[in-house]
Amino acid sequence: MNNAGTTKHEPLFHIVKRSSMVWWKSWLIRIGSVAAALIVCAVITVLLTGKNPLGVYATMIDGSFGTPRRIWGLFQNIAILLCISLAVTPAFKMRFWNTGAEGQVLVGGLATASCMILLGDKLPTLLLFPVMIIASVAAGAIWGLIPAVFRAKWNTNETLFTLMMNYIAIQIVSFFAYIWSVPKGSGQVGVINGSTKAGWLPSIGGHDYLLNIIIVAVLTVAVYIYLRYSKHGYEIQVVGESENTARYIGINVKKVIIRTMLLSGAICGIAGFLLVSGTDHTFTRDLAAGRGFTAIMVSWLAKFNPLYMVLTSFIIVFLQKGAGEISTTFGLNDSFSDILTGIIIFFIIGSEFFINYSIKRNESLKGGKK
Repeated sequence: MNNAGTTKHEPLFHIVKRSSMVWWKSWLIRIGSVAAALIVCAVITVLLTGKNPLGVYATMIDGSFGTPRRIWGLFQNIAILLCISLAVTPAFKMRFWNTGAEGQVLVGGLATASCMILLGDKLPTLLLFPVMIIASVAAGAIWGLIPAVFRAKWNTNETLFTLMMNYIAIQIVSFFAYIWSVPKGSGQVGVINGSTKAGWLPSIGGHDYLLNIIIVAVLTVAVYIYLRYSKHGYEIQVVGESENTARYIGINVKKVIIRTMLLSGAICGIAGFLLVSGTDHTFTRDLAAGRGFTAIMVSWLAKFNPLYMVLTSFIIVFLQKGAGEISTTFGLNDSFSDILTGIIIFFIIGSEFFINYSIKRNESLKGGKK
């Protein structure tokens, strides 16, 4: 067959992975993406609602910083999301795709609530809190251990395994919520120990959430040091880059997988403890409220750096609370606020593409090559 007349078409542009980018350029791209997202949101706001976009953005800020109560609520939500993000980070840095943080938080919260309900009037406070913490950490760790063992021993798909564990956790929590419901059969536990406040984290300086925030701040520094400076952190990094390389230099990959998921589940258990004991003082199947999945995005955007996760957690929570305030103030449904939040997050995630890749013109087409 004669191919002499066949013309080979080359693409005008091609995508090239960047070797690196100086930090200030990467942050300029991120800031530019947020500015572009706000412009797009402004146009959509005018077209769909006729509202002044500046008024919408002012309402978004007011939703997070309008009153002292809102400010404390903002920081509390940041702390919880950050805590769960810290939990998934070691596993994700190891390339173990733990999508089960939602379930691990749930079982940790269930363990805390069980101690409050069953032991709240039997143990003194100084003994009750250690029992609650140990129970929540153990429950979360065990829930993380199960998929880790199956992955280490039989190389199962951890993404599907941890995802299915979420649904099992939801049903277990629903069962106990029915058993302990008030009134019986309602499926609602209500406020636990509302009269005695046994098992409630104490307020500091009149601020109910301050202790939660302090605990997560300490945990953030601890996880950063663990991942960056410890031998275990080094092993996690090596396993994440190449399991074969890790085995070659003598790292026990199975042991690292199991140990890391124990840690990941344990931190999720702490998040469950903080939600039940320090925030909601009850538990439901919606205790985690989707934070287990949002945490994946927080961790990924921060490049698995616990310190950067403080900023990404703030951005996500600020957008969520601001969007909710927009719906309330302007009488819009939740879908519109979710549209604005989704657009901004889309642009933020999209900025990572331009940080990691560049689009270049095909050199072979320069000079008018036909």
